[in-house]
Amino acid sequence: MSTDTSVPSSPGATSAVGRRLGLSLLVIATAQLMLVLDDTIANIALPSIQGDLSMSASNLPWVVNAYLLAFGGLLLFGGRAGDLFGRRRVFRVGISVFTLASLLCGLAPNGELLIAARALQGIGAALTAPNALALIATTFPAGKPRNSAMAVYGAMSALGITGGVLLGGVLTGVLDWRWVFLINLPVGLAVLAGTRTLLDAERNTGRLDVLGAVTGTGGMMALAFGITRGGEHGWADALTLGVFAAAAVLLVLFLVVQARSAHPLLPLGLIKDRNRSGSYATMLFLGAALMGTFFLGTLFMQHVLHFSPVRTGFAWLPFAVGIIVASVVSSKLVERLAPRVVAVPGMLVAALGMYWLSRLDSGSSYLTAMALPIFLTSAGLGMAIVPLTLSVVHGVENDAAGLASALLNASQQLGAALGLSLLTTVSNAAAGTQLPHAAKALYAGLAAKDQALVARAAEALTHGYTTALFAAAAAVVAAAVLTAVTVNTRRTQSGPLAPGAEHPSAA
Repeated sequence: MSTDTSVPSSPGATSAVGRRLGLSLLVIATAQLMLVLDDTIANIALPSIQGDLSMSASNLPWVVNAYLLAFGGLLLFGGRAGDLFGRRRVFRVGISVFTLASLLCGLAPNGELLIAARALQGIGAALTAPNALALIATTFPAGKPRNSAMAVYGAMSALGITGGVLLGGVLTGVLDWRWVFLINLPVGLAVLAGTRTLLDAERNTGRLDVLGAVTGTGGMMALAFGITRGGEHGWADALTLGVFAAAAVLLVLFLVVQARSAHPLLPLGLIKDRNRSGSYATMLFLGAALMGTFFLGTLFMQHVLHFSPVRTGFAWLPFAVGIIVASVVSSKLVERLAPRVVAVPGMLVAALGMYWLSRLDSGSSYLTAMALPIFLTSAGLGMAIVPLTLSVVHGVENDAAGLASALLNASQQLGAALGLSLLTTVSNAAAGTQLPHAAKALYAGLAAKDQALVARAAEALTHGYTTALFAAAAAVVAAAVLTAVTVNTRRTQSGPLAPGAEHPSAA
């Protein structure tokens, strides 16, 4: 079905079309807000989840990672499925899966089932996100209506950054951590009911690259699990080595399948250009540092500073403000300056903020030791995201711009998952040198009201968090060097972001 963009013949028809478009925009924007919220909303609840379900420090990151890996690994698959089977149909399937998975997350009796449900939630998000954006093009006529819809869509992405941390804190503190997932039920059902207002487009021909999706996502999951397993059981552990071998086989097979497929998920020609390949590689580093800083900072606030979930949510407001303001500023600067001239200084500012955070100790004050470096970190990352997005769509045909941008978003999600596994491994190992199983010791000390044990555990955890934050700062410096070397386009970038480009999130 093609979109009808003809001018209505009567005022009544004009009013009806306006109402339908307004409702369609509400449905798409709400779906986008829900997905972005779930990138960040669970982070604030992690300490509560850990205490309630008795999860180990090495398993806890998988509450986040399971979602990120499934979402990022299947993002291109979801977009391709929409092209073949109808974007509205796949959007509906995605929302249904996401909503059901949210219910399972909220009811999960143990950590293993929660992680499995989070992975299912990521699959639903991967089916929903690319088709939500595509439905704007099919539902809204070209010109002002479509431009306005895109602006609202982008605003929902930005709002989700702030809303996730605040809503996660309020729900966890006032109700229970399970409500950070259960809140999706009424929202998901309302979105599903409103999808009848959306218009579909003509479907493309071809086939779905299921083997590519399985090998690519499976390889990334195996790699992340191997990193986590190696940090806990040793790098010479037989299972660790076996998982790394499986990851290598799956990822090589993925590349072979993409090279030979007539309809690949990842057209390898897109990454032959040094600007695009450099931007994708850089985003892996930035995604890792972004999620790692958010994850480690949240644990420090609640485990060491003893912030409540609500206070932790408000404590991350400088992060949301910095990344939104910097994204707006950088979008103006790239109209006059080459992308790397804007991105590289931004990354160095972010690295400075992370290094500042790595100097924390158990007696640090939030206002003097956290608020400003959090703002610097997010502002620096925000300065880098827009130039990188424009670099990946530079010189790409219009019909491939969405795919090029989607690949950047997938790189951010996968980098976040892999980086979180690595940085958590670094943190746990460093903390273990001072006190084995420091997180468990902290909970035991709090339960027994053993202040000496609580203090020892807090010192050990702080050492672990700050060591990992230093590693995150080093990763951002490496990203800055990589960008300076590879992203060499000198043409100014003007105009709006390409379809598919989103505001950076804490995912």
